Amino acid sequence: MNSRINGAIWLAALLLASTAAAEQRLQATGDATLFLPDIVSTPYSEVRLAISPDGKTLLWGSTDRPGGPGGWDIWMVRREGSGWSKPEPVPFDTPAHEFDPAFDHDGRYVYFFSNRPGGFGGDDIYRASFDAKTARFGKAENLGANINTTGDEWAPAPSPDGKHLLFASNGYACATRHDLFIATLRDNGSWRTRPLPGEVNSAEDEFDATFVPGGIVFARSTDVDKAPIALWFAPTGTDDGYGTPVRLDNRINVDGGWTLGPSTDPQHPGLLLFSGQRTPNRGKSDIYAVSVRLER
Repeated sequence: MNSRINGAIWLAALLLASTAAAEQRLQATGDATLFLPDIVSTPYSEVRLAISPDGKTLLWGSTDRPGGPGGWDIWMVRREGSGWSKPEPVPFDTPAHEFDPAFDHDGRYVYFFSNRPGGFGGDDIYRASFDAKTARFGKAENLGANINTTGDEWAPAPSPDGKHLLFASNGYACATRHDLFIATLRDNGSWRTRPLPGEVNSAEDEFDATFVPGGIVFARSTDVDKAPIALWFAPTGTDDGYGTPVRLDNRINVDGGWTLGPSTDPQHPGLLLFSGQRTPNRGKSDIYAVSVRLER
């Protein structure tokens, strides 16, 4: 029921935002704080936190945390009383890369990308079923050729209404570098994919997007492998597209640094989570939380 309520709240915000999209701005209302230091944020690299709809399971990616089966693994903690369990790799981790976890709107699936054998090439988007009561995962399944290409697909982000999947790719013919794409779930269970409509995609790299009330937050860089990365907000447009993006201020971004992996907390819609290196910190890349609101 909570997921249905959250979906309704998101849709209401979407409709409200469309009436004055050009005037909308997403503003931080305080300073970013380190998220769960020494549990999630550690001396290792942590990128893109995923919080389950019931708030009892946390997932994130790490490129260098020891103890997992591969170089890039997804880690998990579970709520235990007033605290959290010891971090452990998820069962669907392999010696290949698994990264960018995201729960769907009702918590029944976890989406992620992997370059494991058997895909279409590069990094592909997969999903695994999840039982919130037992914390058990099902077998990972590739989302197929309607989404995945011979290039790289990153950062799957299911919409709060359960009907769309936002992701980045450099494998489509229309992509300039990494661009954002949106897939719509058909009645027969297949996906229809198209470039994200509106003004977001450019000659630069756009990736790591997430839905927020009133629009999307995404990462942009002139070169994702070499140049600084910052987070931007694009408001919902008057049709099905997104308006002119605006770079978020330095309570979130760091000049000359890199900030990426935005996500949200289903139980706290006004909270934005992101990854980066700033003060205070525990290591190479930590998870931060900041309160945000839409302003005109």
